[in-house]
Amino acid sequence: MDNLPVILIRFALYADLMVLAGMTAFSLYALSGKERTSDILPLKWPASILAALGFVLSGFGMLVLVAEMTGSSVRTVDLEVLREIAGESAIGTAWLVRMAATAIAAAAALAINRSSAARYILLASTSLAIATLVWTGHAGATEGWAGTAHRLSDMVHMLASAVWIGGIAAFGWLLLRPVTAQSGANLAVAHRALDRFSQVGTIAVAAIIFTGIINCLAIVGFPHFTRLPLTDYGKLLIFKLLLFAAMLALAALNRWRLTPALGIGVDNDDPSLAVAGLRRSLIAEGSAALTILALVAWLGTLEPLGVTV
Repeated sequence: MDNLPVILIRFALYADLMVLAGMTAFSLYALSGKERTSDILPLKWPASILAALGFVLSGFGMLVLVAEMTGSSVRTVDLEVLREIAGESAIGTAWLVRMAATAIAAAAALAINRSSAARYILLASTSLAIATLVWTGHAGATEGWAGTAHRLSDMVHMLASAVWIGGIAAFGWLLLRPVTAQSGANLAVAHRALDRFSQVGTIAVAAIIFTGIINCLAIVGFPHFTRLPLTDYGKLLIFKLLLFAAMLALAALNRWRLTPALGIGVDNDDPSLAVAGLRRSLIAEGSAALTILALVAWLGTLEPLGVTV
């Protein structure tokens, strides 16, 4: 796999920005004003690190891309070619916007406990950075009005995915600490937040499914669907869909069984079994989400109708 460095950077950038945007959104819709500045979900330093990492990954990713295009190494990248791509191509413009957006996100993260507006700026800038990623995949190569529709659909797809993935990360932070270190009040907040996340997550899942269908039609085309199982792209896409179905099943388990069990456990002052079940579910769901992101990073480098050798 000659393009492994590109795939790894794409995966790291997807995971980094989606976790950052999703956790920031979670803190706004799932927590009250006082809870946002408490130790329930301390966002300042994790957000600062993730935003700074996004900036570094974006910069290094462009160097790797230019090196791959010119057949050189990262150390010997032609700066003139880099300037030409950055200044005269759509992917270069998207990269410049992403670099600026991640820089703004890093500054907003540092000010998150001093200004209520900083949290909204962090969410907006990170969402913008995610939106620019559509130009690094198949949507960026689609032309005309169909390309515009494809890119808009892909943006919604990724932002909805960020809500889901960031929510999983936030609950991991809330629930993966030792039960003995968590107060009943904190677990009550986690239970209420789970309920709110279920409502927001339902909307996110609907958006993911709807835009996923649009994206697949735009990339593959309806007449060619029967060829998908014969291609590397199709096989990876099918695996991705199976993992997505598993995540849906786990999300249903969380909403209809494990979340009510946590509420009962908190009321009875015995939440340990419910927390243990939620932890196992979150670990499985998070692992599936990361695997899907790795597949997405890989799929973006493949020709959809390239037949497997």
